Order: sequence, then C-alpha cells, then structure tokens
Amino acid sequence: MAEAAESQAPPGPEGTNRWRRRAAALLMAALPVLAGVLPATAPTAAAAPAASSGSAAAAAPSARTGTGSRSAQISLDEVTPAIPGKGDTLTLSGTVTNTSKTTLTDLRLAPRIGPRLTSRSAIQQAARRKGYLSGADGTEVPGDHGARLSGLASGITRAFTLKVPVSDLHLGSNGVHQLAVSLTGQTRNRPYAQILGIGRTFLPWQGEAPENRTRLTYLWPLISTPHVTARTQSDEQQTPVFQDDSLAEELAPGGRLQQMLELGKDLDVTWVIDPDLLASVDMMAGRYRVQKPGGEPDETVAGKNQAYAKRWLAELQQAVEDKEVVALPFADPDLASLAHRGTRVRGALSSLGQATALARRTVQVVLHVKPSTDFAWPYQGAVDSSIVDVATSAGAHNVIARSDSVRETELSYSPTAARPIGSGNTALVADTLLSTAFEGDMSRAGNSSLAVQRFAAQSLALARQMPSRSRSVVVAPQRRPSVSQAQAMADGIRALEHSSWTETSSLADAAEAKPDPNARRRMPAPSSYPSSLRKSELPTAAFEQVRKTKDGLEDFKRILSQADRVMPPFTTAIDREVSNAWRGEARAGQRYRDTVEKYLLELRGAVRLIKKSDITLSGREATIPVTVQNNLAQGVDGLVLELRSSRVGLDVGDAKRVKVDGEHTQSLKFDTSAKNNGRAYVYAQLYTEDGERYGKPMKFQVNVTSITSTVLLVIAGGVLLIVLAGIRMYTQRKRSGPAPDPDAPLEQPDDGGGDDAAAADNDDADGRGDDDADGGDGPRNGEHSADGAKTTDDARASESGAADGTDGTADGEGTDTAARAGSDGSDGSDGDDTERESDNPPATGEKVDR
Repeated sequence: MAEAAESQAPPGPEGTNRWRRRAAALLMAALPVLAGVLPATAPTAAAAPAASSGSAAAAAPSARTGTGSRSAQISLDEVTPAIPGKGDTLTLSGTVTNTSKTTLTDLRLAPRIGPRLTSRSAIQQAARRKGYLSGADGTEVPGDHGARLSGLASGITRAFTLKVPVSDLHLGSNGVHQLAVSLTGQTRNRPYAQILGIGRTFLPWQGEAPENRTRLTYLWPLISTPHVTARTQSDEQQTPVFQDDSLAEELAPGGRLQQMLELGKDLDVTWVIDPDLLASVDMMAGRYRVQKPGGEPDETVAGKNQAYAKRWLAELQQAVEDKEVVALPFADPDLASLAHRGTRVRGALSSLGQATALARRTVQVVLHVKPSTDFAWPYQGAVDSSIVDVATSAGAHNVIARSDSVRETELSYSPTAARPIGSGNTALVADTLLSTAFEGDMSRAGNSSLAVQRFAAQSLALARQMPSRSRSVVVAPQRRPSVSQAQAMADGIRALEHSSWTETSSLADAAEAKPDPNARRRMPAPSSYPSSLRKSELPTAAFEQVRKTKDGLEDFKRILSQADRVMPPFTTAIDREVSNAWRGEARAGQRYRDTVEKYLLELRGAVRLIKKSDITLSGREATIPVTVQNNLAQGVDGLVLELRSSRVGLDVGDAKRVKVDGEHTQSLKFDTSAKNNGRAYVYAQLYTEDGERYGKPMKFQVNVTSITSTVLLVIAGGVLLIVLAGIRMYTQRKRSGPAPDPDAPLEQPDDGGGDDAAAADNDDADGRGDDDADGGDGPRNGEHSADGAKTTDDARASESGAADGTDGTADGEGTDTAARAGSDGSDGSDGDDTERESDNPPATGEKVDR
C-alpha cells in the first residue's frame, strides 16, 4: 500500500528528495545484514515476508535501481482469449527482462490469480500499481503451469509462454479478476527465493449472460491534419498544391490512415470523418503539386502518389457502404476556441454553418453516401455552456462530450450517454475510461495487451453496475490515433464482440436512447473548462487574422471576372485555419495562417498601380496618365481609380472605372487644371465599387510651372499690335480700290497738242496732275479743293495750268486725261466726256491729293 501511495504522491522539494535518496541508500545497505539475522524459512514462505517488509520502505528506490520485486520486468504481450469462456485454455505470452545490476538465478515463472475487483476505480488502481504487493496480487494458480529459467544476466530479455486451463483458475463469481505472472528467484546479495518481478493484467469473467446488455457505440475517426494550401496552379484544372507529401505516407500500405481503413472495415463502428480529408485525398488522386522543402511557396514539384489515394478512396467507399457515417464540419473546427476566443471577433462564427453544409456535399460526392451532420465533437469531449451554444449554432443538435467534463455527483454508476440539455439539443456523454483506454504508447506489445484487457474489464465492470438496467454507452477515442493505437483499439472492439454483456449500437440510436432521469443535464460553466486545455486553444489573434483574410478575400472577389476559380481554394483554407489539428501545434497553425494570408496579398498585389515618377505641368491645364497593371490570369472589373491632390488649387479630375484583361495594363488619363504655380503631391488609390480601399496608395509629385503675368502682358501687347497693323492694311487696301491692270497699253499724246502736252509732261515731271487745258473738271458737286475753298468751272478755266491745279494720281491718271483733252481740241467744259473717257478711275481706299 505504501508503494501504491508513493506512486501517486506528488514529488517533494529538491531537498526532501535528496534526503529520501540518502535514507534509501542506507536501507539498501542494511538489507543483507537484516537478511542474515532473520531465521531461515521455506523458500516460498520467505519470499512473501521479504517482499512485504521491504516494499514499504524501499518501494521508491526499487523503481529506480531495479531491486526487490522490481529486479525484473515482466511484460504480458498477449492474453488469448481476451475474454475466456468455460472450457477455454488461457495462453499467456510475454517477456522477462533483468533490470537489476546483478545476475538473477534459480528462476521460475508462474501464473497468479488475484481477488475480484468490484469497482471501476479498483481496476484503475491495480493498473497503476508497481512491484509485488502480498495479498493484493493473489496466489499462484494450482498445478504445474509455470516454467523454469536458467540464470538471467543484467539487461538480458527472454520470452516465455504459459498455458492455463480456465477451469484451474477457479474464477467462481462473475466480474473482473486480476491475472499476473510472477518471477521467483535469487540474487547474489539475497541468496533465497523471493519475488523478483511481476506483470499484471485483467481477466473479465462472465459465466452466464446477463439479463440486459450494454449497448456500446464506438466512434472510428478518420481525421488528419491540413495538407492542402490555398495556392493552385493557373492551369485550366487549377492543380492543387500540398504543403508536403505526408498525406501520401499515411495512405501508403502500413500508413496510419491505411491501417485505420483496413482495421475499421471489419468492425461494427460509427465512422466519424473530417470531409477535408476526403477532399484532400480526392485531389491527390488526380494531378497535384508539392511544395519543395525549404523553398519558396511557389516552388513545387509534381506529386507522384495518385495510386495510394485512388486505392484508399475505393476501399473506403466499400467500407462505409450501408454503415453509419458522421461528417464533422469541414476541417474539424475547434469549437472550444471559437466559443472562448472567437466570439470576440466579428464574423468568426459565420463560417461554421457553411463548413457544415460543405461537409455534407463533400461526403456525398466522394463517398456516395448520405452522412449525418447532426453531431458536434469538441476537442477531447470537454464542454461547457458556451461551447454547446457554438456547437449548436451551426445546426447540430447533438454534442459529443466526455464524462470527465460532465461529472456525475449524485449517481454511483455510469448513466446512459444521452442527456437532454434544452432547446431540442442532446449531449452524448462518452465514457472517459473506455475512451482513453488506448492512449499513450501502444507500440509495446505489453502496453497494447494490457490496454485491451483493461478495456474489456472496464466494460464488464460498467455493465455490472446496474445489471437490471440496459444502458447506452458511447466511446469517443483520440481524434488521430497512431497505427499501434488503432490496432489496439481494433483488438479491444473485437474482444467485446465475443462478450455476453455488450452489443453494438449506432450513434443515432444512442442519441435517441431513453435518458436516465437522475443523470446530470446542466452543462458546466465556462469557468470550469480545464486550464490545461485552455492553454492550447487558438488565441484571439488567430481569429483576428482569419477575419482580416476573409475581408480581403471578399474585396478581391468583387473585382474578379472568374471568382469561382479563387473562392473555393481560399474558403477551404480559411476553414483549415481554425482546425482542432492545431491543438499543441501552435507554431504550425500560425505558419499555415501566415501562408494563406501572404498568398492572398500576393494575388491582390497582382492588380496594382505602376509607380510614376515626378512630373512637371508647364501650363494651367494638362493630362496626367496613370497605369493599372493586372498580372492575374483572369480579367478584373469593378475597381475605381481616384486621384487626390495634397494642395488646394490643383484639380486632378474625377474618378475613373478600371477594367483590365488578364495579364494586361490599362492607362487612364486624368484632365487636370491648376490655379497657381508650385509643387504638390498627388495620391492615386484604387477602390472597390462599395468604397473599400484596394491596395496601397501610389504617391507622386507634380510641379506646376505656369507662364508669369509679366510675360503674358508682353505677349498680349505684341499680339494686339499685330492685329492693329493688319486692320490698318486692310482699311488702306479697301479705300484705294482695285489695283491697275499692269498689262494695259500706254496711250501716246497727239502732235497738235504740243503746248498742252508739254505742260502735262511738265506736270508729270513734278509728280502733279493738271486739269484740261481749257479749264477741265476739278472737284465737282460740292467737292473741296486742297485748301478747303469751293471752286467753280469758270475759276478753274481761268486758272488752267496753274501750279496749284489738281494733283496727279499715283498712277498718272491726271496726265493721261489732259493729253486726251488736248488731242481732240476740246475746251474741257463737258464733264460727261471726261468721265466717259476715264476708263481707270481711282481705286477705293486709295488716297488722292488735291
């Protein structure tokens, strides 16, 4: 008993442990002396007192030094049959190892049968006990069922097999009995018969079938860690990219998932499947890529394990045919983390319902069966009221819990699993001892065999609690059992198939079972959630990062012409970000979330503004071009480009809609106007149609160098002078009339008008024209002379040939007229003749001097 108490006691302070070790060393040194003083007795009789007297004082050191009843370690690797019946012969196979520092001699192995264990807690205590304890470990089985061994040197292991007829065990009453194999022998320091080692197991015995059987539902989980990234190839098939090829290792012969399938297809179990696993294997069955270890995310190699995936899917389709299949929400979300940390983040629970709907579709498409999505399974079955609220918010009406979370305080037995918890919801409380029976290291045959026997023993002890009442029990094991754990689980289930106290049941039937009226129905408060599990939850920052990624994805979706090529890979990756798989793998979970976010930013960054250099506007109005580049394989639409100036007075125009084909660019021109000179920063920003910013703003500098006011005045004056000069030229040409004909013949004067002609010629020489010789026409009809006085025809006649006569015209018209008058002997008094003979009158606008 002291040895058992020591194994359960917490370690003391460092100083206390040091004094314990010193006391133990003194006791070990005194044991040979005490052995010599004690009287000699029969070998078998001496062994028990020696072990019993020394176990209390030397229990702790013997575990470390391999002395006393721990000098040898006995492992019972196989007990067949696990649940014996009348007339059976029990076979015990195992190994014995010398763990001491001395040679063991005169050895004998013998089976022992212990007292019946009357409770489930007694089974647990017996399983934890180390070393031999007189009375508790029973007596040797009568008859010659043992085996002798030669000397066993330190560290040497030897195998053994013992056969014992069940009738020789004299089991008697029904129940769980302790079964052991002990090693008796001598050491150099203790040369007498003693117990040097013992190996224990449990033997469930039910001679006759009970009146009521326990209905047992065993969950068989097919769950893995996330393997597929959000990244896909840009080809038509959108080839998926895997993080690594570890999924292929699980699907290969001997792999974990291959063994789970191989073992489970022959068992009557309820398949609990994460649809993400089915989707991942289905993608692996086709063309897929794998990221290079240590390389960049876009550095991939072709996957080559399609055969494993195809074979596994084909076998799974056959295995689940006509079987109960429960589909968890896609990627097996961490409901506890969502309840405790995710509700603080906007939109964290919105994807839970979508994950449930996606789970149903995925199972139907891949396995061709209709699954049940009415069950939620929080991590390790630990629940509280907030977890139940989150679990049922996605449509599930049944929450799988565990009895170490929903503890019974008023019942002395394990009630039926189903518990109504209000609002039409049911909690299915799985049995903790049965659910955890195969955790730990099952790779050692001794551990696996003991777990199978303990599992069968616990099921019988549970059935014997209330033999008059039929109860429904649910077993929810670890989510991702190893190969050895899965093999032990299968052995335990097969063992119960031959029992007379259990029968299999579906999970749906367990949910519909009549609940125990005295069973606890109120879920624990959130404060009662185990602190050890709370430490491994996803942090609030993880849900914030998920929300940020989801918001960015929504904005990105609105601009794509083919959003269906981007949304499925990302939405499923976002579901994987909150998976139960990240429990205990915080760094791996953070790394996965980072890669998803980084890839989305990479895609969003493929639609961007091309950087502009600083520009100069040499005027009050100009055009600024801004280019949008689209490096995606598909076109984008629904973006708006807007420019904003940092300075008042620089108008950069209105926003413009952006539409760019895949792997193309578009240049948008903005009409700008400036009211003054100077430098300003212009910010270009893309927006979605609903006003959300898309990408980072692009900044460039604009230098406005408009023409100054002084220069403008000078230019304006010069232009005005040019205009006035043109008007003057036009006016003068208008007044002078049409230009004379340069090709007209010149007229010669007659000989008879010599004097007059000479006078005319003289006038022409002066550049002045004269009237007719006899006082021809001057200004008529009120015309004025050059000095303003009005003249008459008589005055002109008397002053004919005067020096102040009428000036000649520019082209000599006055001279010609005078010559013509003298030649015909006219007196010049007939104005009509003069006007008629004047064929070339002065041009309009030309000036005439009088």
